[in-house]
This record gives sequence, C-alpha cells and structure tokens, in this order.
Amino acid sequence: MNKNGLTITVIFEAESANYGEGIGNISQLKKFTRADGKIYSYISRQAVRYNIVQQMQCDNTPIEDQGVAQFAPSATIEDYPEIDLFGYMKTTKGGQTVRSAAVRLSNAIALKPYTSDMDFLTNMGIAKRAGLNNAIAQSEIHNSLYTYTITIDLDRVGIDGEIEISKEERAKRIIKLLDTVEFLYRDIKGRRENMSPIFAIGGVYERKNPYFENRIEMNKTKLNVDMIKEVVNSCDDTKDNTYVGMLKGKFSNIDEIEELKPLSIAEMFDKLKKEVEAYYA
Repeated sequence: MNKNGLTITVIFEAESANYGEGIGNISQLKKFTRADGKIYSYISRQAVRYNIVQQMQCDNTPIEDQGVAQFAPSATIEDYPEIDLFGYMKTTKGGQTVRSAAVRLSNAIALKPYTSDMDFLTNMGIAKRAGLNNAIAQSEIHNSLYTYTITIDLDRVGIDGEIEISKEERAKRIIKLLDTVEFLYRDIKGRRENMSPIFAIGGVYERKNPYFENRIEMNKTKLNVDMIKEVVNSCDDTKDNTYVGMLKGKFSNIDEIEELKPLSIAEMFDKLKKEVEAYYA
C-alpha cells in the first residue's frame, strides 16, 4: 500500500467570520445560493489559509512587487514552509515558475442557511464624549456550524525540482499544520472566533481523494450519519483508514454517531500525527 493522501473534513461553530465588499454602511457576509434555493454564508479558503499560515508562524516568505505582489524568486521551500505547503507563482524575466499546493483547502461553508439577521451598530460610546452625532452602521450576522476539508499530498511535501528537504523536516511541517488546525481561530471585527473542530473525519489514504468533502449535512442539531457511513463503507481504503473525532454535547443524535466509533478530537489528531511520522520514517 502507498498511503500518501491525508484528508480531513472538519465541522466547527463560528459567527460571521468572513465579510465581502459592503454597500453603503452595510457590511455584507460572503455568501452564495445553493441548489435548495437557500443562501449560505461561507469563509473563503483564502481566509482559512491566512489564519493557518499566521498561526503556524510561517508567514515570513519574502514578497516582491512584480506588477502584483508575489513571492520573491529567491525564496525556496527549504527555507520557507509556507510555499512548500501552499505553493507559489514567481515571475522573472525568463517567465513564470509555479508550484501547485501540496496542501489544499476548501471554503468553509455554513451548514444552516442565512436568514437575513442584521446587527445595528453605532459609535455612541465615543461620540458622546465629544458631543458628536452617532455614526450608524449595519452588519449581517450568522451563527452556524461550518465545514471545510484539507487534503495533503504527503509525497509532494518537501520536494521542488532539485530541492529535497529531510523527511524529518517534512513530518515536522505537517504535524505543525495539524496542531494549528486542531486549535485554529480567526480574529474579525474585534472578536476571536474559535474554529477548532467539534467533529472531524479523515485519515491517510491510498487515493488522494477528499472523501468526505460535500458529504457533511445537518438536520437541525442532528448530523447525517447515514451519508457518512455510506462513504466509509464505499471502499477498503476508507473502511481501513478512517478516523472520527467528536466533541461530545454538540449533536443531539449521539447514539447514531457512536456507531462511527468516534475518538476525542485530541485522540484523532494524535492518530493522524503518528500516521504522518510513520509515512516519513
């Protein structure tokens, strides 16, 4: 077996964690309409990547202005984990060099529809001090469970042309990434939103397939376990290599979820880290 595709699909709970371009004094959430005709907010994969790179403390890759901001041509994956994991495009006089990402992220999509809730805001606390009129603003708000998927090509990490970093360093980078995902958060509009998983499913597989992406659904407070079980039982790859982690108390159909034999979130991530260490050993 050549198990080199790590994928995890997680669920976390957050509120209003990504805004797009506003209209007038209204801040608008990033959102889109799905096939059911309902509107769902989402956190873009670029926003999730930003938080992961920042909290991994590897957001130090040098940048140059090549008409647009790009990674410096002199930066290599040996010195900068960010471009090793998430890829790069470099423009020089000789043309462009591109490294596709070894770590790929999906958007984090809400599992319940947006229902046009708004927050009414003023700056009365400051304005009253100077005897000024209030400034008024409105902000779309949405509290929901969100789900996103990470897929990692373990065999591509640490290799770029003639550069090949040590296997020990490759394992270290992926383990640091997993540690970051396990305790991820996002700062937005004066709030710190906890993006740590309350449910996670995945493993290290022979196929580099994000098996559980778009396979996570909620019915109010119930997780759709039947769909997950169908994916797990779809092939030997998923039957033999899938781990499930869960934070107890967030789902009402706990008895159904127990059929998946869930570990705690910490135990699941420990299992994945050991698999990564074994792969690079």
